[in-house]
Amino acid sequence: MPLNGQPAEPSAGSRAAEAAPVPQRGGTRRAPAGAPTRRHQRTAPLHPGAWWLWALSLGTAATRTTNPLLLALLVAVSAYVVISRRPHAPWSRSYGAFVKLALAVLVIRLLFTTVLGSPIPGTHTLVTLPEVPLPDWAQGIRLGGRVTAEGLAFALYDAMKLATLLICVGAANALANPSRLLKSLPGALYEMGVAVVVALTFAPNLIADVQRLRAARRLRGRPDNGVRGLLQVGLPVLEGALERSVALAAAMDARGYGRTAQVPTAVRRTTAALTLGGLLGVCAGTYGLLTAAGGTYGIPVLAVGLAAALTGLWLGGRRTVRTRYRPDRWDARAWLVAGSGAAVAAALFLAAARDPAALHPGVVPLVAPSLPLWPAAAILVGLLPAFVTPAPETAAKEPS
Repeated sequence: MPLNGQPAEPSAGSRAAEAAPVPQRGGTRRAPAGAPTRRHQRTAPLHPGAWWLWALSLGTAATRTTNPLLLALLVAVSAYVVISRRPHAPWSRSYGAFVKLALAVLVIRLLFTTVLGSPIPGTHTLVTLPEVPLPDWAQGIRLGGRVTAEGLAFALYDAMKLATLLICVGAANALANPSRLLKSLPGALYEMGVAVVVALTFAPNLIADVQRLRAARRLRGRPDNGVRGLLQVGLPVLEGALERSVALAAAMDARGYGRTAQVPTAVRRTTAALTLGGLLGVCAGTYGLLTAAGGTYGIPVLAVGLAAALTGLWLGGRRTVRTRYRPDRWDARAWLVAGSGAAVAAALFLAAARDPAALHPGVVPLVAPSLPLWPAAAILVGLLPAFVTPAPETAAKEPS
């Protein structure tokens, strides 16, 4: 605050920061007032793409095993990282919703196995339900009958794989800022990325609105449960969703959403051919990796398809006339986070090829699954982001 018309004198710390020399070619120069310091770089938020690569790698590792102990370890690793590094933002609260969805998948799968039976033969009968007779054209389908422990164990192992994949996707949603992820997408995917980000942020914002309105009703002594409470909460939630939609449409129109630049016809055709051919190559290579017969051609076709698709996306980005404000940097921490997830996925792929019995325990005869040591140790590498990324309370404020 200036006194007697005189400007306030800067503090000693600010004078030292402004006077700090920065080495450059031919001498030194003074650092500008707004230049980022090394401490700011260490506490800057992580690139959102690194979180998604880490989470998708853990989900890929989950698809290579039905061992419930390894799947539970993957869930524990993702949960620990989310708890320790989840920022304080509305969109980061979606992890609990994904966990509930995963539990619902387990319950529904076990319920279907109980009611409709299981193709797995078993000798340990838990309960015998009344069986409903079906016509001849419905042979192979039964309602009720014997419920065996082997059939339930097989259904549980298979459902845990999908549940773990859902929890890993929920971890990515809770850790990566969707608006910053949109900024990092290639120019060719900008329009599609906007639609995906809007879809991903709809559920977290809806959950936050419901929690806020229910808390407000409880403070006012009004019911927030039951049909009446749901109806009285639903109207304000719908009104808020419509207001956000109008505001989003206005913001997109103000930012010139949908504008494209004129590019030659040959470039457009080459872009379409490379992108389509690359995606087909990725699909063929992925199918080869997942099948035993395609192990020889899977990796080369996948590599060629990825290269063609990335080239097509790079050429397609020339049609987008937009710039990035304060783009996120892919630094060493992002490489460590993405690399830890890739290491877990690679280790599970290798373990599935060398010792498939350990990663896919049988249920006939019914025995307790064992924990393979080195795949379990490899999964623990996924905990690295909890130690190399800044904590939420010390992280810098994320740009909107």
